[in-house]
Amino acid sequence: DLPDTDPRVQRRVTGWAPEQIAVALSAAPTSAWVSWITGDFQMGGAVKPLDPGTVGSVVRYGLAADSLAREATGEALVYSQLYPFEGLQNYTSGIIHHVRILGLEPGTKYYYQCGDPAIPGAMSAVHAFRTMPDVGPRSYPGRIAVVGDLGLTYNTTSTVEHMASNQPDLVYANLYLTNGTGTDCYSCSFAKSTPIHETYQPRWDYWGRYMEPVTSSTPMMVVEGNHEIEQQIGNKTFAAYSARFAFPSMESESFSPFYYSFDAGGIHFIMLAAYADYSKSGEQYRWLEKDLAKVDRSVTPWLVAGWHAPWYSTYKAHYREAECMRVAMEELLYSYGLDIVFTGHVCSALSLKSEL
Repeated sequence: DLPDTDPRVQRRVTGWAPEQIAVALSAAPTSAWVSWITGDFQMGGAVKPLDPGTVGSVVRYGLAADSLAREATGEALVYSQLYPFEGLQNYTSGIIHHVRILGLEPGTKYYYQCGDPAIPGAMSAVHAFRTMPDVGPRSYPGRIAVVGDLGLTYNTTSTVEHMASNQPDLVYANLYLTNGTGTDCYSCSFAKSTPIHETYQPRWDYWGRYMEPVTSSTPMMVVEGNHEIEQQIGNKTFAAYSARFAFPSMESESFSPFYYSFDAGGIHFIMLAAYADYSKSGEQYRWLEKDLAKVDRSVTPWLVAGWHAPWYSTYKAHYREAECMRVAMEELLYSYGLDIVFTGHVCSALSLKSEL
């Protein structure tokens, strides 16, 4: 793991200046999400959440770095990771901002700043990103990077450097970011007296800081994995994952951070949840049926899906781990001629199964 003394994971801003800036796609190329964090996290036995209303959520953008004439506003929130047991450290995040930008032109480079222009020193530097090409059968992103179980290790740095050097138009990230949930040996890592096992939440902030040079300029779409479960008080799970990322959930009518869809040129992407209800009577399955039925293969000839745990793997540690999800969903995906599936989880290699 990268240590917290590494300058790439340390907080480099002061006051209410934005950090951990990231861009995500909406369901169509005419809109996008910009996310960032202001203020610092708190760790300890007693933590007091910051007030999300303290700082505004504003993005100024335009077609030139010196002409950010358009403005969009959004929402802010904080989340906490709480452990009601002696010896475990509670956590509350900085203020997390999500702003959706509308009315964009496909295949166009936009420059932007984010923050609160009403507070001195609370706006970011100018960044830029490019929207996806227009939806259609002859229109595709030049390069798409696919990463699984990225983590925050020295191996991560070589992977990210290689990825960035190839200048992808889009990053699909099958997650594993933090230490804790899914550790190989709970009894070695955590006190045996605590029924909830602690996760070290600052590593989310470290990851956001390390990844900002990539995520502030290249849209990144994520899907949850087992390491993001992170159970806490009241059996609450996925608090960090759900709060930190922006998802086109409303736009794709899933209304869930765990499964959603979006278009990138002639590709319709479907993100599915291996750690939420996937039964045929559940909301995810019903949404998937509706989403697949709306796909027009004359407009988006490629149908691509991703989820965390592979259905087919000979890797002993995870063999048939997602068998119940396969039984529930495979026939439906076959019936619509799904082209490619990307999964992670088997950390010795990224699983790829094509031409279902």
